[in-house]
Amino acid sequence: MSQFWRNFWKDDQGQDLIEYTLLMAFVALASAALFIGAGGSINQIWTTASNSLSSAATAAS
Repeated sequence: MSQFWRNFWKDDQGQDLIEYTLLMAFVALASAALFIGAGGSINQIWTTASNSLSSAATAAS
């Protein structure tokens, strides 16, 4: 039984797959955080543009 656990512990098959999966998960989480952070900025830009266009339309009338 001891030999089984020693072989199980030293077996590294599938290690690359797990590492790449963890790397992809990190990239996905980092991307999500960036998009969430940028969402507020983009919303503010659209609001400013909308207000400017509304003011210009009112002034042109």
